Amino acid sequence: MDTVNAPLRLFSGPLSMFGAKAQIAALEKGLDFELVMVPFETSYEPKHPDVLRVNPKRQVPILIHGDLEIFDSTQIFEYFEDLQPEPALWPTDVKERAQARLLELKSDEVYFLHIVRLMGLPWGSEDSAAVSARAGAARYYEDMEALLLQRDYLAGRYSFADIAFYMAHVFGARMGAPATDATPAVLRWRDRISARPAVHAVLGPMVTFLRSRGRSVPDFLSSLGSTVTAPSGSTPGASR
Repeated sequence: MDTVNAPLRLFSGPLSMFGAKAQIAALEKGLDFELVMVPFETSYEPKHPDVLRVNPKRQVPILIHGDLEIFDSTQIFEYFEDLQPEPALWPTDVKERAQARLLELKSDEVYFLHIVRLMGLPWGSEDSAAVSARAGAARYYEDMEALLLQRDYLAGRYSFADIAFYMAHVFGARMGAPATDATPAVLRWRDRISARPAVHAVLGPMVTFLRSRGRSVPDFLSSLGSTVTAPSGSTPGASR
Protein backbone atom coordinates (compact mmCIF):
# COMPACT_ATOMS: atom_id res chain seq x y z
CA MET A 1 0.00 0.00 0.00
CA ASP A 2 1.16 3.54 -0.76
CA THR A 3 1.92 4.81 2.75
CA VAL A 4 2.12 8.46 1.66
CA ASN A 5 -1.50 8.50 0.47
CA ALA A 6 -2.87 6.03 3.01
CA PRO A 7 -5.06 7.23 5.87
CA LEU A 8 -3.29 7.82 9.16
CA ARG A 9 -5.08 5.96 11.97
CA LEU A 10 -4.20 6.58 15.61
CA PHE A 11 -5.65 4.24 18.26
CA SER A 12 -5.99 5.67 21.75
CA GLY A 13 -8.27 5.28 24.76
CA PRO A 14 -10.35 7.57 26.97
CA LEU A 15 -7.90 7.36 29.87
CA SER A 16 -4.66 6.55 28.08
CA MET A 17 -1.87 8.92 29.10
CA PHE A 18 0.38 7.64 26.34
CA GLY A 19 -2.41 7.77 23.77
CA ALA A 20 -3.13 11.37 24.76
CA LYS A 21 0.54 12.20 24.20
CA ALA A 22 0.31 10.90 20.64
CA GLN A 23 -3.00 12.68 19.99
CA ILE A 24 -1.62 16.03 21.13
CA ALA A 25 1.47 15.57 18.98
CA ALA A 26 -0.61 14.74 15.88
CA LEU A 27 -2.74 17.85 16.40
CA GLU A 28 0.30 20.05 17.02
CA LYS A 29 1.73 18.76 13.74
CA GLY A 30 -1.52 19.54 11.91
CA LEU A 31 -1.74 15.96 10.66
CA ASP A 32 -4.93 14.69 9.04
CA PHE A 33 -5.69 11.52 11.00
CA GLU A 34 -8.50 9.27 12.12
CA LEU A 35 -8.73 8.80 15.86
CA VAL A 36 -9.97 5.37 16.89
CA MET A 37 -10.97 5.53 20.55
CA VAL A 38 -10.78 2.02 21.98
CA PRO A 39 -13.35 1.48 24.75
CA PHE A 40 -12.26 1.51 28.35
CA GLU A 41 -12.35 -1.76 30.29
CA THR A 42 -11.90 -2.44 33.99
CA SER A 43 -8.32 -3.67 33.61
CA TYR A 44 -7.70 -1.15 30.83
CA GLU A 45 -6.45 -3.74 28.39
CA PRO A 46 -7.92 -2.75 25.01
CA LYS A 47 -9.26 -5.77 23.14
CA HIS A 48 -9.49 -4.12 19.73
CA PRO A 49 -8.14 -6.66 17.19
CA ASP A 50 -5.75 -4.15 15.61
CA VAL A 51 -4.30 -3.30 19.01
CA LEU A 52 -3.83 -6.97 19.83
CA ARG A 53 -2.20 -7.63 16.45
CA VAL A 54 0.17 -4.66 16.40
CA ASN A 55 1.26 -4.36 20.03
CA PRO A 56 2.37 -7.47 21.94
CA LYS A 57 1.88 -5.43 25.12
CA ARG A 58 -1.85 -5.22 24.21
CA GLN A 59 -1.95 -1.47 24.86
CA VAL A 60 -2.70 1.76 23.06
CA PRO A 61 -1.46 3.86 21.42
CA ILE A 62 -0.79 2.21 18.11
CA LEU A 63 -0.44 3.92 14.74
CA ILE A 64 -1.37 2.41 11.38
CA HIS A 65 -0.30 4.22 8.21
CA GLY A 66 -0.70 2.03 5.16
CA ASP A 67 1.47 -1.02 5.72
CA LEU A 68 3.32 0.67 8.59
CA GLU A 69 2.10 -0.46 12.01
CA ILE A 70 3.89 0.82 15.12
CA PHE A 71 3.26 1.20 18.83
CA ASP A 72 4.71 3.18 21.76
CA SER A 73 4.12 6.93 22.07
CA THR A 74 7.80 7.80 21.69
CA GLN A 75 8.11 5.82 18.47
CA ILE A 76 4.99 7.54 17.20
CA PHE A 77 6.54 10.93 18.08
CA GLU A 78 9.59 10.05 16.01
CA TYR A 79 7.49 8.97 13.05
CA PHE A 80 5.41 12.16 13.15
CA GLU A 81 8.59 14.25 13.13
CA ASP A 82 9.92 12.43 10.06
CA LEU A 83 6.56 12.38 8.35
CA GLN A 84 5.95 16.10 8.77
CA PRO A 85 9.05 18.03 9.89
CA GLU A 86 7.21 21.33 10.34
CA PRO A 87 6.32 22.57 12.84
CA ALA A 88 9.35 20.95 14.45
CA LEU A 89 8.74 19.36 17.84
CA TRP A 90 12.35 18.33 18.44
CA PRO A 91 15.14 20.95 18.62
CA THR A 92 17.30 21.14 15.49
CA ASP A 93 20.62 21.27 17.37
CA VAL A 94 21.99 17.76 17.87
CA LYS A 95 22.86 18.17 21.56
CA GLU A 96 19.63 20.01 22.38
CA ARG A 97 17.64 17.33 20.57
CA ALA A 98 19.38 14.60 22.59
CA GLN A 99 18.60 16.47 25.80
CA ALA A 100 14.95 16.88 24.78
CA ARG A 101 14.69 13.18 24.02
CA LEU A 102 16.17 12.36 27.41
CA LEU A 103 13.62 14.61 29.12
CA GLU A 104 10.81 12.85 27.24
CA LEU A 105 12.19 9.49 28.35
CA LYS A 106 12.57 10.61 31.97
CA SER A 107 8.95 11.78 32.10
CA ASP A 108 7.81 8.27 31.18
CA GLU A 109 10.45 6.14 32.88
CA VAL A 110 11.51 8.18 35.95
CA TYR A 111 8.73 10.57 36.99
CA PHE A 112 5.80 8.40 35.96
CA LEU A 113 7.09 5.36 37.83
CA HIS A 114 6.32 7.24 41.07
CA ILE A 115 2.77 7.84 39.84
CA VAL A 116 2.30 4.20 38.87
CA ARG A 117 3.15 3.24 42.45
CA LEU A 118 0.39 5.55 43.69
CA MET A 119 -2.19 4.02 41.36
CA GLY A 120 -2.33 0.85 43.39
CA LEU A 121 -2.75 2.62 46.73
CA PRO A 122 -5.70 4.41 48.40
CA TRP A 123 -5.95 8.16 47.74
CA GLY A 124 -3.96 10.11 50.35
CA SER A 125 -2.48 6.96 51.82
CA GLU A 126 0.26 7.44 54.41
CA ASP A 127 1.66 4.02 53.64
CA SER A 128 5.44 4.21 53.34
CA ALA A 129 5.25 3.34 49.63
CA ALA A 130 2.84 6.22 48.98
CA VAL A 131 4.92 8.69 50.99
CA SER A 132 8.02 7.61 49.09
CA ALA A 133 6.26 7.93 45.72
CA ARG A 134 4.99 11.44 46.46
CA ALA A 135 8.46 12.46 47.64
CA GLY A 136 9.96 11.10 44.44
CA ALA A 137 7.48 13.08 42.34
CA ALA A 138 8.25 16.22 44.37
CA ARG A 139 11.98 15.80 43.75
CA TYR A 140 11.30 15.49 40.05
CA TYR A 141 9.28 18.72 40.10
CA GLU A 142 12.25 20.41 41.74
CA ASP A 143 14.52 19.21 38.93
CA MET A 144 12.11 20.59 36.32
CA GLU A 145 11.80 23.83 38.29
CA ALA A 146 15.55 24.38 37.88
CA LEU A 147 15.17 24.05 34.11
CA LEU A 148 12.05 26.20 33.85
CA LEU A 149 13.51 29.06 35.84
CA GLN A 150 15.76 29.59 32.83
CA ARG A 151 13.31 29.00 29.96
CA ASP A 152 9.64 28.79 29.04
CA TYR A 153 9.74 25.16 27.93
CA LEU A 154 11.72 22.12 29.05
CA ALA A 155 14.00 21.97 26.01
CA GLY A 156 14.06 25.70 25.25
CA ARG A 157 11.30 25.61 22.65
CA TYR A 158 8.01 23.75 22.86
CA SER A 159 8.68 20.10 22.11
CA PHE A 160 7.61 16.50 22.56
CA ALA A 161 9.35 16.70 25.97
CA ASP A 162 6.71 19.17 27.14
CA ILE A 163 3.86 17.04 25.84
CA ALA A 164 5.22 13.98 27.65
CA PHE A 165 5.76 15.64 31.02
CA TYR A 166 2.47 17.53 30.86
CA MET A 167 0.45 14.37 30.35
CA ALA A 168 2.42 12.49 33.01
CA HIS A 169 1.77 15.36 35.42
CA VAL A 170 -1.97 15.28 34.65
CA PHE A 171 -1.97 11.72 35.95
CA GLY A 172 0.31 12.68 38.83
CA ALA A 173 -2.16 15.34 39.91
CA ARG A 174 -5.02 12.84 39.63
CA MET A 175 -3.16 10.38 41.84
CA GLY A 176 -2.37 12.89 44.59
CA ALA A 177 1.11 14.07 43.57
CA PRO A 178 0.48 17.48 41.95
CA ALA A 179 2.94 20.28 41.42
CA THR A 180 2.54 22.92 44.13
CA ASP A 181 3.52 26.49 44.97
CA ALA A 182 6.92 25.05 45.92
CA THR A 183 7.68 24.97 42.16
CA PRO A 184 6.12 28.16 40.70
CA ALA A 185 7.97 27.93 37.39
CA VAL A 186 6.48 24.47 36.86
CA LEU A 187 3.00 25.89 37.53
CA ARG A 188 3.56 28.70 35.02
CA TRP A 189 4.79 26.17 32.48
CA ARG A 190 1.74 24.01 33.14
CA ASP A 191 -0.54 27.01 32.45
CA ARG A 192 1.24 27.66 29.14
CA ILE A 193 0.77 24.06 28.03
CA SER A 194 -2.83 23.91 29.24
CA ALA A 195 -3.69 26.92 27.06
CA ARG A 196 -2.63 25.25 23.82
CA PRO A 197 -5.57 24.35 21.51
CA ALA A 198 -4.27 20.83 20.86
CA VAL A 199 -4.10 20.17 24.59
CA HIS A 200 -7.64 21.51 25.07
CA ALA A 201 -8.89 19.24 22.29
CA VAL A 202 -7.45 16.11 23.86
CA LEU A 203 -7.96 16.85 27.56
CA GLY A 204 -11.56 18.02 27.13
CA PRO A 205 -12.92 14.55 26.25
CA MET A 206 -10.73 12.96 28.93
CA VAL A 207 -12.18 15.29 31.57
CA THR A 208 -15.70 14.53 30.32
CA PHE A 209 -14.99 10.80 30.61
CA LEU A 210 -13.63 11.17 34.14
CA ARG A 211 -16.72 13.09 35.24
CA SER A 212 -19.01 10.53 33.61
CA ARG A 213 -17.41 7.88 35.81
CA GLY A 214 -17.60 10.01 38.96
CA ARG A 215 -13.85 10.47 39.11
CA SER A 216 -12.08 13.58 40.33
CA VAL A 217 -10.56 16.13 37.96
CA PRO A 218 -7.50 18.22 38.87
CA ASP A 219 -8.35 21.86 39.56
CA PHE A 220 -6.26 23.15 36.66
CA LEU A 221 -8.44 21.14 34.26
CA SER A 222 -11.78 22.07 35.81
CA SER A 223 -12.75 24.43 32.97
CA LEU A 224 -12.48 21.66 30.39
CA GLY A 225 -15.26 19.30 29.39
CA SER A 226 -17.72 18.28 26.76
CA THR A 227 -17.90 21.72 25.16
CA VAL A 228 -14.34 21.43 23.83
CA THR A 229 -14.03 20.69 20.12
CA ALA A 230 -11.02 19.38 18.23
CA PRO A 231 -9.04 21.74 15.97
CA SER A 232 -9.14 21.09 12.26
CA GLY A 233 -7.01 18.16 11.10
CA SER A 234 -8.36 15.30 13.18
CA THR A 235 -11.24 13.04 12.28
CA PRO A 236 -12.61 11.18 15.31
CA GLY A 237 -13.26 7.51 14.59
CA ALA A 238 -15.92 5.38 16.17
CA SER A 239 -15.10 3.35 19.23
CA ARG A 240 -14.69 -0.26 18.24
